[in-house]
Amino acid sequence: MTEIDGRPGRGSAKPVVAVFGAYGHTARFVTAELLERGWTPVLSGRDAVKLEAAAAAHPGVEWRIASVDDPASLDRAIAGTAAVINCAGPFGDTAPPLIEAALRAGIHYLDVTGETLVAMNTFDTYRDDPRVKEAGIVVAPVMAFYGALGDLLATVAMGDWPAADDISIAVALDSWHPTRGTVLAGQRRAGRRVVFSDHHLRVVAGDEPPPKGTWTFAEPFGTQDVVGQFSNADVVTVSRHLDTPRIDAFLNVAPLKDLGDPETKGPQAADADGRSAQVFLVEVVVRRGDERRRVAARGRDIYAITAPIVVEATERILTGRGRSTGVVTAGELFDAEDFLRSLPLDELSLDELPLGDG
Repeated sequence: MTEIDGRPGRGSAKPVVAVFGAYGHTARFVTAELLERGWTPVLSGRDAVKLEAAAAAHPGVEWRIASVDDPASLDRAIAGTAAVINCAGPFGDTAPPLIEAALRAGIHYLDVTGETLVAMNTFDTYRDDPRVKEAGIVVAPVMAFYGALGDLLATVAMGDWPAADDISIAVALDSWHPTRGTVLAGQRRAGRRVVFSDHHLRVVAGDEPPPKGTWTFAEPFGTQDVVGQFSNADVVTVSRHLDTPRIDAFLNVAPLKDLGDPETKGPQAADADGRSAQVFLVEVVVRRGDERRRVAARGRDIYAITAPIVVEATERILTGRGRSTGVVTAGELFDAEDFLRSLPLDELSLDELPLGDG
């Protein structure tokens, strides 16, 4: 097997990027996005049958078997690449060994987890790890719909304010036919929620019911019943770099019925690219005294939009458009407005708007 050095400036016109868990639902979008940009993906995972089938959809793409229980196999899987994108859950099991492998190889690590507790653990474990600084790499967890999109919006909304009194992140979905990975992540969370108040992240036990209320979204949603303290990875990312004592996260109630449906069949393709018909809207309100700034992004399919988010992040890191190395969030690392404008969203509102009744 020929090894390719994917680091920019070392014999490769386009970077080579490893995709771990390459046969998963989101990973298929990630692979397609890399190929569309002319990059060379190397597919990896522990299931040889599924891995070969995923590679067969893209003739000529290399695949390598690897398991998080076998560090040597991970080293082989990412050899010659410039970065690894981890798409394999449960991320509590896959993130630590893959980050360690990235450190050994001196390459960048990104993942697409929406698991809030895993995101907290990654930041807490590696943010002050001197090996990350010495390696000069970026470790970027939750570079996905949850974790990155709200963080980028909040960063834009904060703008030139050094601090805010509170930040609210409201998500509306018209439906949610979750992947198996999403369902399992919810089961592992066991109802626990991560909340941010008084400048501190804390985990709330599942027997404490979340607050409920309403939020007035833009069209096509309008006023929706919502649950508060939604365990959203944006709470983790925003709290890492924006100065505010309180972050509230809301989700409309309607998709929760789908999320709890034991008969769910997962996302169903509605176009040639494999995207579902699901519509999402993310609104962020930043308040300072009597001043409020509201920004929003609307699009289709929370799993599909994750691919351009994580691949755009990878491209910016590899082409020197990241602001730093280390363990960072999207809002810290990139020009947030420019990044948002690069995404295939149906609508992006980054102007200051008067707050409605939400």
